[in-house]
Amino acid sequence: MFTCSHEPACPSYEDTDREAARVIASHPEQGWSLLCNGVVLFEDTGELLPGGQSVAPHRPDVVHVAA
Repeated sequence: MFTCSHEPACPSYEDTDREAARVIASHPEQGWSLLCNGVVLFEDTGELLPGGQSVAPHRPDVVHVAA
C-alpha cells in the first residue's frame, strides 16, 4: 500500500493523528489533498481512507470567549 519514507515516519491511516501526515498531492481547486499515508483529506475535513472507508467531516466546535 503506501509506505512513508519521511523521518520520522508519518502516522498510519489507522492512527488517530492520521491528518498529520505530509501532503503529497494538493488539489485546492477541487477541494482535496492526498496524504503520504494514503488518506484523501477534503477541505470540509471529511476523509476517504485507503480501504474505502469514509470519515465524516469533523470540524471543531467554535468556542466564544467573553471579552
